[in-house]
Amino acid sequence: MDRDLSATTRQRRGLLIVLSSPSGAGKSTISRMLLEADAEVTMSVSATTRPARPGEREDVDYHFVSDGEFDRLIETGEFVEWAPVFDYRYGTPKAPVKAALKAGRDILFDIDWQGTQQLHAAMGEDLVRIFILPPSMEELERRLRFRGTDSEEVIAFRMQRAAGEISHWAEYDYVLINRSTEDCLLQVQAIVAAERLKRQRQVGLVAFVRDLVASR
Repeated sequence: MDRDLSATTRQRRGLLIVLSSPSGAGKSTISRMLLEADAEVTMSVSATTRPARPGEREDVDYHFVSDGEFDRLIETGEFVEWAPVFDYRYGTPKAPVKAALKAGRDILFDIDWQGTQQLHAAMGEDLVRIFILPPSMEELERRLRFRGTDSEEVIAFRMQRAAGEISHWAEYDYVLINRSTEDCLLQVQAIVAAERLKRQRQVGLVAFVRDLVASR
């Protein structure tokens, strides 16, 4: 008798996707495009000690907390990663990340190399690390200027910091050169599709194979 075995492979474990790059290399744009194109991917919501900016919403853009509350979250081990960024601190709460993985949802992280190291230590094989490089330092500076949001002093600081950030490229699973935003997005989507199909993420695969053999 024929049996429907496909249902046992529909479940999969979720995926944690990190996109890192120096400022201006296109990380935020590609993150936004990936979220718009793939309904299975949601953005991680970080806790931060910085004040909310106009238009930002609590529990949607960030979890806005006091310095004291942030200290408490660190002490009780409720972050999978956290780091100081300029004058404030940012951290990823552990509970929603674990819940998403169990439910088979994918979470996108826009974090730097320090946060990525912590996340890798905490989450292991659930993490896929993608680093995005600019095609040249000249192009990186041009993109920073084209944004029109930073002063000359800030641009100089970001360019100085970029070299240090780029030096961590070898710590990532995938390294892409963003010559074209559209092409780079396609590469990110190909990586995500392949990672979703990895054997260890197919939580129903053992049952499927068992039923497949038993159905002879």
